[in-house]
Amino acid sequence: MFCFISQNWRENLFIDRATVVNLIGRTSTKTGLKIKAKLDENEYQKGIKVSDEELAVYQLKDTNSMEWNYTIYPQKS
Repeated sequence: MFCFISQNWRENLFIDRATVVNLIGRTSTKTGLKIKAKLDENEYQKGIKVSDEELAVYQLKDTNSMEWNYTIYPQKS
């Protein structure tokens, strides 16, 4: 959906976070798919790293697509 969000907020000024959330929330596709957006104001711990073991559970594959960067597959058993 990010490509549709990017198209929706072109030529808009990002005055504040509420403006960005509203622009994202007003995004939809030609087929009627709509995005819901809500500002998350929680504070999160910085510097958390994903270990090699945790990442090894997933298979990341480059899709070579203009719509998606990667596809995530579960690790084969």
